[in-house]
Amino acid sequence: MTAFSFALLRHGPTAWNFAKRLQGRSDIDLTDNARQDFRGLSLPASWQAIPWRCSPLRRTLQTAAALGIAATPDPVWIEMDWGQWEGLTVAQLRQDIGPAMQENEDRGLDFRPDGGESPRDVLNRVTGFLRGWSGGDFGVVTHKGVIRVVYAAAIGWDMTGRMPDKLDWRALQIFDWDDRNGLSLRALNVALQEHKS
Repeated sequence: MTAFSFALLRHGPTAWNFAKRLQGRSDIDLTDNARQDFRGLSLPASWQAIPWRCSPLRRTLQTAAALGIAATPDPVWIEMDWGQWEGLTVAQLRQDIGPAMQENEDRGLDFRPDGGESPRDVLNRVTGFLRGWSGGDFGVVTHKGVIRVVYAAAIGWDMTGRMPDKLDWRALQIFDWDDRNGLSLRALNVALQEHKS
């Protein structure tokens, strides 16, 4: 049986994050402050000597570089595709689409933006990778949407309503995988380490 642990870390903030715009596949740079912030941090010791991957989008590559991680870009870990809704805000969409937006959100894992992916689509590509991985423990610098989907599958949350746990988006979220049981949660909010001056 193949079994391993993996850590997921969200990229640092972009200007679109602060504006609450849906980024999806839009390739937005980190803010200068975010890069500087991550340069003052490092991975916990137990996660430094493992292979790291990242989404191919600039915001994850820049986060990995600021942390001193030599990460291999891999499209499996790219953000959920928000299709025609990229660049908009959820508040705008709720106002423009009305009750149909709430009906879509109530579908949870099967929520789908116009022309985009559902969370279930994201989960399928991630679990496809996990089923084929044989390299032991690893880490990924990825996106909020990907982390939420993995978290949901690991705890059995259907992605409707509020998340059962509060995730620190500047910390590692750690999961286990084995061929028999699939995804499970190992630890949430494992803090990055601050460099001592």
